[in-house]
Amino acid sequence: MIKAAVVGGTGYTGVELMRLLARHPEIELTLATSRSDAGRAVGEVYPSLRGVVDLDFCPPQVDLLAGSDVVFFATPNGTAMKFAEILLEKGRVVIDLAADFRLRDAGLWEKWYGQPHACPHLLEEAVYGLPEYNRERIRKARLIACPGCYPTAVQLGFLPLLAEEPLVEVGDLIADCKSGVSGAGRKAQLNALMAECGESFKAYAASGHRHHPEIRQGLQSICGRSVGLTFVPHLVPMIRGIHATLYALPKNDLDFQQLFESFYASEPFVDVLPPGSHPDTGDVRGANRCQIAVHRAGGGRLIVLSVIDNLVKGAAGQAVQNMNLAFGLPETMGLESVALYP
Repeated sequence: MIKAAVVGGTGYTGVELMRLLARHPEIELTLATSRSDAGRAVGEVYPSLRGVVDLDFCPPQVDLLAGSDVVFFATPNGTAMKFAEILLEKGRVVIDLAADFRLRDAGLWEKWYGQPHACPHLLEEAVYGLPEYNRERIRKARLIACPGCYPTAVQLGFLPLLAEEPLVEVGDLIADCKSGVSGAGRKAQLNALMAECGESFKAYAASGHRHHPEIRQGLQSICGRSVGLTFVPHLVPMIRGIHATLYALPKNDLDFQQLFESFYASEPFVDVLPPGSHPDTGDVRGANRCQIAVHRAGGGRLIVLSVIDNLVKGAAGQAVQNMNLAFGLPETMGLESVALYP
């Protein structure tokens, strides 16, 4: 059995990660940390995990974490980079669900995350954990940077259009994205209160969001050239889900439906819907799955609709998918759950 530790077990992604790992047939969940709930039973803090996770939360200490084979960081930005180097020296696999190792430029990271990077020398080694693009590198990785939820939905939507010779004008890509409130994390904040976000819908960070450089870096890596990207996120009054509406100008008059179906035919967690479909975030809720639909607007612009559960394929599920690859397990192991309905 592979021993796994979860650092930051009291956030939404940490709880989702424990839920998935607890039922994984090759994983023994040995440690879950929380500074605020140290000493309390996981099942006491989260009754949904009673009888499923038989652990007490403990403080995050390197010596304890090093007793596990893989350490997941479901923590605020700036935490994993303080532990990563020593855990790697001890031969552990580190999987970060936050942004500490997503950007390869330490200066760019500091600009968007407001603090200096603690171990910039590890940024080149870190493997970006988007399996549908980076699968072979993930298999050999010891430090994996899981993509953000917006970047996952956007990159999976654009990937077939850029993976070979770009089939669209890369200087004019648009990502119009919506997220549920769980994407803001499990902390008290005014704009996430039901009375503030319920019955309401708004854009935010329109002039610059920290996921923009991550998405742009990913798209440029895919197509091997500079891209122009307009990215605008929105907050919608639902708990889970990301909906990315993507726009691009095709270079040629191709059968893009067939292109997407062929590109993702062997991908276990990407589902290209039939022509004319409109994917619903509710249809991927609780599942490690991205559903995509392809449309052509009257003016010729291509429209790609991409939906995921931000806490699963956009976070905890993708982290488990990466772990499976890194440890030579079947990629789908522990992730076969069907989405919840309604």
